[in-house]
Amino acid sequence: MLPNVHAVRVIGAQAYLLVERDEITLVDAGHVGSGRMLRAYLTRIGRSVEHITRIVCTHGHPDHIGGVHEVAAWSGAEIYLHPADSERLRISFREVIANFSPGPIVALLTRAPAHAQPLEDGDELPVLGGLRVIHTPGHTPGSVCLYSPTHRFVLVGDMLQRVRGRVTLPNQFFSDDMTLARRSIARLAELDAETILFSHYPPYRADVRETLRALVS
Repeated sequence: MLPNVHAVRVIGAQAYLLVERDEITLVDAGHVGSGRMLRAYLTRIGRSVEHITRIVCTHGHPDHIGGVHEVAAWSGAEIYLHPADSERLRISFREVIANFSPGPIVALLTRAPAHAQPLEDGDELPVLGGLRVIHTPGHTPGSVCLYSPTHRFVLVGDMLQRVRGRVTLPNQFFSDDMTLARRSIARLAELDAETILFSHYPPYRADVRETLRALVS
């Protein structure tokens, strides 16, 4: 893994701890119940959950935000989520029936963070020399990726997959709009990145720009 970037297996996904001297940013938090796994990992690296000051959600699916409630309660950390996904998680049963598809159904069954701070395209988080927020709709309306110009990595949540080792488009069944997803990936292809960090797969480090351009060409 990269310096000060720790991948942590949680329930249903992989979370990331971005470690500074006196604070930690958590990216995603797995399903409900993942907090104990994060606690155990933090103990192994000589830290505690109280060091987590910020929880960034790449999108509003339960395997990414289910654990934020307990971790925020223990740590007092602020939760960040793109407004489009905050809005999606307030969906009504009537709206689900009107648009009966996996995205709305998952949103209806997901508990939203009570007081999420908005993440907007172009925001920069004060982490690892500056972490840029890139709004990448397609998998969900408010999916975001996090790009580090300093360390040249992009953390993509579920905007990309690896199938038999190859980087591919997001899961079509659970994605809202594959056309939008392709446009979002085209934006990622313009980044000066040498490492892709996924939520469910090992990192990818070979010809990142060329790989992403080939996906959307």
